[in-house]
Amino acid sequence: MEAPPPWVSSSLAVLLATALFFLAAALRRRRARNKRNLPPGPSPWPVIGNLNLIGPLPHRSIRELSARYGPLMSLRFGSFPVVVGSSVDAAEFFLKTQDLAFLDRPRMACGKYTVYNYSGMLWSHYGAYWRQFRKLWLTELLSARQLRQTEHVRAEEVRAMLRDLRRAGAAGAAAAVVVKEHLLMVTLNVVSRMVLGRKYVGEGAGAGVAAATPEEFRWMIEEIFFLNGALHIGDMVPWLGWFDPNGYVGRMKRLGKMFDRFVEHVLREHEDRRRREGQAFVPNDMVDQLLQLADDPSLDVPIDRDGVKASILELITGGTDTSSVTVEWAMSELLRKPEVLAKATEELDRVVGRDRLVAEGDIPSLPYLDAVVKETMRLHPVVPLLIPRVSREDTSVAGYGIPRGTRVLVNVWAIGRDPAVWGDAAEEFRPERFVGSEVDVKGQDLRLLPFGSGRRMCPAHGLGLRMVQLVLANLVHGFAWRLPDGMAPEKLSMEEKFGISVSRMEQLKAIPEPKLPDHLY
Repeated sequence: MEAPPPWVSSSLAVLLATALFFLAAALRRRRARNKRNLPPGPSPWPVIGNLNLIGPLPHRSIRELSARYGPLMSLRFGSFPVVVGSSVDAAEFFLKTQDLAFLDRPRMACGKYTVYNYSGMLWSHYGAYWRQFRKLWLTELLSARQLRQTEHVRAEEVRAMLRDLRRAGAAGAAAAVVVKEHLLMVTLNVVSRMVLGRKYVGEGAGAGVAAATPEEFRWMIEEIFFLNGALHIGDMVPWLGWFDPNGYVGRMKRLGKMFDRFVEHVLREHEDRRRREGQAFVPNDMVDQLLQLADDPSLDVPIDRDGVKASILELITGGTDTSSVTVEWAMSELLRKPEVLAKATEELDRVVGRDRLVAEGDIPSLPYLDAVVKETMRLHPVVPLLIPRVSREDTSVAGYGIPRGTRVLVNVWAIGRDPAVWGDAAEEFRPERFVGSEVDVKGQDLRLLPFGSGRRMCPAHGLGLRMVQLVLANLVHGFAWRLPDGMAPEKLSMEEKFGISVSRMEQLKAIPEPKLPDHLY
């Protein structure tokens, strides 16, 4: 028989050697895993780990895996070990009992390219820099005093939103509005005025002031939330960082440049005012405060220009998308449940009446509306897996070892739908479960964690909760809502789209019919 050509033998040898390498690597990882006594989980593949088991909605895929392997589960995402907690007990361990051990963030492309190389509070590692920023956010930028002083801003912009919706509703039966567009603009305008001192986007920005059109800024906000949640191969397998099959890194770099132009425009205007006013300068907004603090020589860690810009970017984006996504989910659930919408409307008519708009001071007197908000946050947490943490030291839980450097995810979406916590109707929208309940959303009750808990809890939770409650209350109070084209409530799609925030796959469209006196809008 004729011998095969040499290239066939060499190719077979390479294939065999490659297969043996991957097999040996898998066996080494399995032995190392057994030695460390990691929590149970599926066996990882070479190179990709368990990424083959994660679908387009990771929080759902991980919940399905947890049903098989348990509420404390070990995975491998490419080169990195991952531990997932999907129960109240697991959340308590990671976010409270051992919170200090899990305060670092993974170094991911989104933090590098869109947040000034991890210069903000969201993606920076635990340490003096992060502690300084957290204290600044909690005691200065987003303090209870600051929120009281800016209450009029939220009231004015909510009224402007109602006025825009009334114009659309006055057009008649065919005037279905894209609800998210109005929600994004009201939250953007509120945050812009609170953080930047005035509107810098679209109508109201003033001649020569607008730094972006509403369409551009909407795209930028949605893009940053998508990219911060997108699965970039280099984040999982660092030695494949050059490989960007979906173009995510290219999109991040482009977006980073667009945001930088916008933030530089804002900073130049604020710096010009500081120079003009000299000794008489008084901070008017959060940008002024940040610039003033950056000049403070007594800071433990200096804040450079990238740190200021990263903080501005995080304040704008974090306060804009999350609130609007939550209100859109709430309106979707109310339109699917007309009886719940009727109860919320009755409470508002009884407590507020129809001769004025809902104010922030009314919220404590609206327990059913509060229950609607909590139920929405239970079923539709905006960040369903919370932002990933990284263990700073070796630790153990329930007899399992968690090595230093392990990435940690808490699946609050799964906890919010756990029948062991919420009963047999855990998948149903039932605000009544929160009426008279002491469950809160402020990180103390680990059954409901839309803002997280512990030291890494969202520092803007107070503002976010106020915005959701105020905007939703006025939407329900100011209009009678119905779905377009005679759509039956049960036909309304509730499909999700994944990013760092999980929004509706299809934006909600509905018809608002004004029901208050004209002069209130």
